[in-house]
Amino acid sequence: MATEIEDFYVLLGVGRSATEDEIKRAYRKLARELHPDVNGGDPATEERFKLVTLAYETLRDPERRRRYDMFGPEGLRGSGAGGGGAGGFEDLFGAGLGDLFNSFFGGGGGGGFGQARGRGQAGPPRGADMEVTVDIDFRSAVFGTSQEIRVRVPVPCTTCDATGAKPGTSATTCSVCGGAGEIRQVRQSILGQMVTARPCPRCNGLGQEIQTPCPDCRGDGRRNEEKAYTVDIPAGVDDGNTLQLGGRGAAGARGGRPGDLFVHLRVKPHERFHRQGNDLVHVLHVPMTQAALGAHLRYETLDGTEDLVIPRATQPGKVFRLRGRGVPDVNGRGRGDLLVQVVVDTPTELTKEQEELLRLFAGARGEDVAPAESSFFAKVRSAFK
Repeated sequence: MATEIEDFYVLLGVGRSATEDEIKRAYRKLARELHPDVNGGDPATEERFKLVTLAYETLRDPERRRRYDMFGPEGLRGSGAGGGGAGGFEDLFGAGLGDLFNSFFGGGGGGGFGQARGRGQAGPPRGADMEVTVDIDFRSAVFGTSQEIRVRVPVPCTTCDATGAKPGTSATTCSVCGGAGEIRQVRQSILGQMVTARPCPRCNGLGQEIQTPCPDCRGDGRRNEEKAYTVDIPAGVDDGNTLQLGGRGAAGARGGRPGDLFVHLRVKPHERFHRQGNDLVHVLHVPMTQAALGAHLRYETLDGTEDLVIPRATQPGKVFRLRGRGVPDVNGRGRGDLLVQVVVDTPTELTKEQEELLRLFAGARGEDVAPAESSFFAKVRSAFK
C-alpha cells in the first residue's frame, strides 16, 4: 500500500493562499536543509527532500495546484503525477529530476539523487588529438591518392600494459579522493548551497596512484613512438582541407582511449590550371591569326589530349567549357567542368615582310594605321633595345 503523502502546503510550511514567490522561497530554504550532500545521503532525509520537491513542483504550476486544491493527491493522477509516495514522485519527474537538481544546486549529475555524490566521468582520460600537414600535387588532389605519413605519437606502453605501474605491481586507490577522481566542495551562494567539483590534484582525476612507476614510461602508461599510416585521400580535395583519422592520435594516459589524428592537406599549385570550386580554369593564349581565322588545337587536359576548336572571329575573353573535365566533387556528386578562357595575343616583333602584309590587310579593310617608321627612327629605337 502506498504511503500517505503529507499535505503539500504543510510540507512547505506555507498557507493555502501563498504566492508563487513565497512557495519558491520556502522550497529553497527546505532544499538547503534536506540536500543529500549536506546530510550524508541519509535515506529518510533524501525521501523527505523528494517529497518537498514534489510539493514545490505541484504548487508552482497553476493547473496542478488547482487540481491538488480540488482533489488532493488523487488529483495529480490526471496530470501525470501517478500515485502517492516516492513512486508518484519518480513518475512525475522521471529523467528530468537531474535538471531540477542542477538548477538549484549546480551539481549532482543527471543520474538521480542516488548518484549525487559519485563521480560523473571516472576512468582514464581520452588522449589528445594530433595534427600533421601533408603536401600533395595538384593531380593527386583532383583524382585522389594514397599516401604514407609518419607521425610521432604517444602509444600504450607495452612494458606495463599501459597501467603505468612497474610489472608485478599495480595501481592503488587514490588516498585523497578515494577513487572518485574529483574533489567536491559545498559553498554558499545567493541560491543556497552550491556543490562544485574539480579534478583531484593528487591523482589528476584518474582515481588511482602509482606507488612504483614503470621504468619505461615513468608511470604515464605511454611512450612516444613514430607511427606510419597510409592515408586514403579522396578525389576532389582542395588546399586546406582536413582529414580526420579516428583513434590515430595520442593514446590516453594509463589505458585511456586514443584521440584522433587530423591530416591537413596542402596542395601544390598547377602550372596551367587553377580551381574555382569544382571547375578548373585555364587561360589560353592564342595568336591573332588563329583567333581571326579559327583553328583546331590538340589541347592537354588532366584526363588526356582532346581536340579544341577555336572558331573564326574568336574574341578575347571567350570561354570554352569542356564538361566533366573538372574536379570530382569530394562527396561524390558529379564532376566540375574545365573552363578555357581565350586571350588573343598581338604580335610584338614583326619582320619587314610581315609588317607590309599587315599594312596591306589594314588597307584592304579601310583601317587607318600608323605610318611606317623611317629608317632613322628605326635605328634609334634599335640602339635602345
